Amino acid sequence: MRNYFKETDQVVRRELRRIVRQPMYWVLMVVLPVVSFAFFAVIFERGVARNIPIAVLDEDHTTLSRKVTQMIDDTPTAMVSYEVQSMEEAQRLMREGRISAIVHIPAFFEKNILSNSQTHIECSVSGTNITVNGLLSKDLQTAVTTFQAGVQLQLLMKQGLTEKQAMAQIMPVRFVKHVLFNPYINYSYYLSPSFMPMMLMIFAIGTELKAGTAREWLDTAGGSVFAALVGKMLPLVVMMLLMTLMMFLILFKIVGVPLNGSLTALLFGCMLFVLAYMAIGVLIVTLLSNLRLSLSIGGGYSVLAFTFSGLTFPMMAMYPWVQAFSKIFPFTFYTDIFIDQALRGAPVVDSLWDMGYIALFIVLPMLCLPRLRKICSDEKYWGRM
Repeated sequence: MRNYFKETDQVVRRELRRIVRQPMYWVLMVVLPVVSFAFFAVIFERGVARNIPIAVLDEDHTTLSRKVTQMIDDTPTAMVSYEVQSMEEAQRLMREGRISAIVHIPAFFEKNILSNSQTHIECSVSGTNITVNGLLSKDLQTAVTTFQAGVQLQLLMKQGLTEKQAMAQIMPVRFVKHVLFNPYINYSYYLSPSFMPMMLMIFAIGTELKAGTAREWLDTAGGSVFAALVGKMLPLVVMMLLMTLMMFLILFKIVGVPLNGSLTALLFGCMLFVLAYMAIGVLIVTLLSNLRLSLSIGGGYSVLAFTFSGLTFPMMAMYPWVQAFSKIFPFTFYTDIFIDQALRGAPVVDSLWDMGYIALFIVLPMLCLPRLRKICSDEKYWGRM
């Protein structure tokens, strides 16, 4: 009976010696992941877009027009960077990319308000950036609506109504909104947990073929391709799990992402996530037996995972075939686990299905073990870039 534990141990020892002798392993598995974690923590430090420059064209120059300009400038998103003298000047600034919105206050603005005549404020918002467009539109509308309500309140109170009676007429129906799970609308809380795990998608079994050491690797395992594969992956898995702990430390302690659910479920989900992408790496290298092409395919596959994860465009709004296509990426299920456990605080049982789906990817290398043995034993596959 074969001693798989001994054969696996021999491959692990060989892999550890290779890691010690080759600094590039440390760069790929430690330095670059930590640097990337720090990069995303810094780039999303503010969490929410603030002080987006806009221009105001005030053709009235009265107390009320200056008041509405000040209220717009006081919003979290908008910053009145330019007070232009003409619409042509404002449009030029917009085309140059120096502002993201134009607010036009017409002449006789205050006069029309005081005479109880209808007036208007025009806002032109650049649609080149969907995020900026949404934030600015919301805050500009809020500022103008608040100003409008304040004017109506003063007019009604001058007619003899109490403040409570006036408010009841201005807002007969009050809309109360509760933002669940991410009440600060903080982009860092859902982008950082998505970008950082993508930095863990690193695997390089193809180096054995490139260096022509595949047969030596297989012989170290006593000819057992299964023991060779497990022994090679084990040190990498341990290193990636340590990087996972580092990632969680940055996310929860430095970035400040809330942890409302189970940390154990998150750790287990991330372990499955790492194993799944390593399994996919083995599958790609085994099928293509070409390191350069494998890296290209693997890179494209990893990038598509973020696109179809449902973070930037909601999954429920995608076509059914696109929703089905998104299931070929473990990242889709890992994202669900993270959002459920970190932000929603869902029961662990709700994440078990996602964990089960990720676990299915781990068995992929088992389907191609005969081919892996073949390319490790046949010299024609060695040294191919």
